[in-house]
Amino acid sequence: MADVLKDIRELKGDPKAYAEELERRWTGLLSYRYIGRNHGSMNLGPVDNTVTLRRDMRNPAGGLLVAPLSISSPEGDVGSDLVTVPNPVIHSCQILDDARDVTRIEVVASEVLKSGARMGYSRSKIVDADNHDRVIALTEGQGVSIGAVPDGLDRMPEAKLEIADSPDLPPLWEVFGASRRKDGHWILPELSAEFASPDAALHIGPQHIVLETAAMDLAGAVSGTDRLQMQSWHVMFLARGKIGPFRVEGEAARGGDGRVGVRMTLHDEGNGDRAVTAASALLRIVA
Repeated sequence: MADVLKDIRELKGDPKAYAEELERRWTGLLSYRYIGRNHGSMNLGPVDNTVTLRRDMRNPAGGLLVAPLSISSPEGDVGSDLVTVPNPVIHSCQILDDARDVTRIEVVASEVLKSGARMGYSRSKIVDADNHDRVIALTEGQGVSIGAVPDGLDRMPEAKLEIADSPDLPPLWEVFGASRRKDGHWILPELSAEFASPDAALHIGPQHIVLETAAMDLAGAVSGTDRLQMQSWHVMFLARGKIGPFRVEGEAARGGDGRVGVRMTLHDEGNGDRAVTAASALLRIVA
């Protein structure tokens, strides 16, 4: 079994150690760095809410995958890791435009709908960065604060990854450690630092990626094609994924008008097979 990661909340009484560990964990987290999403609330330097699209962010039909959109605009705003220890509860993404000819997206109109003592609700729009009138997707979510942080935490240098677009890029699921096991289930490996949030739980990035990959696989099996475009994506984070491996269970159903529905549950096999995340997806067959 992999080494158990330390929950950063254990360092709350030592501000210096907390700040050092947060920088180590934030700059080592792969999700935002690999997608190319900068967060001005966390990173030093100019604000940049754009993401450059690559081939590995597209499905076999040429449209956008939902995982890069959901990672770029996670929502559920209760404050950044500099002001609280955030945890996701619900995320949804509605794709209006598969953006086949779009080169960059931008997260705009970010709006905190409600911010309470522990719970936060927010939403954003994702648009063509070069044409804000072209709306690509709508995102919204709910989050919860699961801990306080020391005062005086500062923004950190951005640990950017420069990834050139290429037909040789591996699929996102491969980069994030997912695989299809011999029993047919898509899985993520045991939890490691580059895929964990500072509170030592499986981050949303690999979850969105493995769940979408499984959804496409399940939908393809009932529709007989891999030319599928995600339209609606809804995820509920039930519990913190602590150990792994993490296994996706799911089922798909063929609907009318070329639509396919999928529902899935992600289980933490190393933690009593606990259900940690549930997701549902609506896809359409692309002619």
